[in-house]
Amino acid sequence: MIYLDNSATTRIDDEVVDAMLPWLRERYGNASSIYHLGREARIAIEAARTEIAELLHAHPAEVIFTSGGTESNNAILKSCAGESALVDHVAYSAVEHHAVIHPAEALAAAGCTTTVIPVDAMGVVDPETCRPLNTPRTLVSVMHVNNETGAIQPLSAIRATVPDALLHTDAVQSFGKIPVDVQELGVDFATISAHKIHGPKGVGAMFIRRGIDLKAHQQGGGQERNRRAGTEPTALIVGFQVAARKAVATMHDRASHMRRLTERLARGLQERIPDLRFNTDPERSAPHIVNVSFLDAASLDGEAILQAMDMHGVAVSNGSACVSGSLQASHVLLAMGRGRDEARAAVRFSVCNETTTQNVDDAVAILSDVIRNMRV
Repeated sequence: MIYLDNSATTRIDDEVVDAMLPWLRERYGNASSIYHLGREARIAIEAARTEIAELLHAHPAEVIFTSGGTESNNAILKSCAGESALVDHVAYSAVEHHAVIHPAEALAAAGCTTTVIPVDAMGVVDPETCRPLNTPRTLVSVMHVNNETGAIQPLSAIRATVPDALLHTDAVQSFGKIPVDVQELGVDFATISAHKIHGPKGVGAMFIRRGIDLKAHQQGGGQERNRRAGTEPTALIVGFQVAARKAVATMHDRASHMRRLTERLARGLQERIPDLRFNTDPERSAPHIVNVSFLDAASLDGEAILQAMDMHGVAVSNGSACVSGSLQASHVLLAMGRGRDEARAAVRFSVCNETTTQNVDDAVAILSDVIRNMRV
């Protein structure tokens, strides 16, 4: 299998697994317990919190562990506009992950005012379009790196246009791949996840700037500073810590490797497949994603493309939601002005530090054959 869907998830790192195992076997205490097994779990969790906070340039009290990106996004939006009643208006970009769009739509159904922020043809928000959103009762949510195209959003510039609003970013695709400094970005909330950086599934975190009175989004216990009830999964949190440490420490080398691969991938696709459109701007994107579509998409079957690639041992995706087994047109590409057929037949490649040049070359050759055969 040539695995080129690392935006969906990554293989867990062997060192991460080794770090987790003691907390699954011998050191299995509940971190809320006062005896030794519980205390050592609490110490491990707080050490992880401190280190991950440092990687974000945050204070440890600003990092709350969750089950992942989806929970963190839901918690921030629904708490801001619901339980905490900090805002009555939520604005989000048209290319957000569904973990932001769907909670925002649920809030709209409950009476909250919502605004969809448009993007340009490459999926990037113009900060000037955000200026009317600058009110203390507005939460602006713009993802740092798009999960389908890799587009990097100008968060610092957006912050400058909305100094009075609350600003949230889904940094799931950026953390560990490009610098994520919550101070420089100027965000009030951020979302990160472990399994995108070779950590375990089922754990993530939300950054909540100190001084913001965000109420707990679930009740039942006083864990996570009364911000997120539930027994902390010590093993997962320790695994997250190790994965985050390695990702940030090796970020430059990993990013250089991934950028070389995606540039090689793009050159190969351009040389071998006519009528191809690149939906990823290499000058304004994260290093690990290349998204392409086809100008004659009406004659191509997007699901068949992915199935054919899978039959040839290549795992890729189109980056869009899969509902009842039927691929839907990518809402991201539709927001960028692509036609529905083109948005349905797009292919997203996402590499990682473990991807090889041979993997990329083989994938290019296979997609070229698949498209040529479909065009006959």
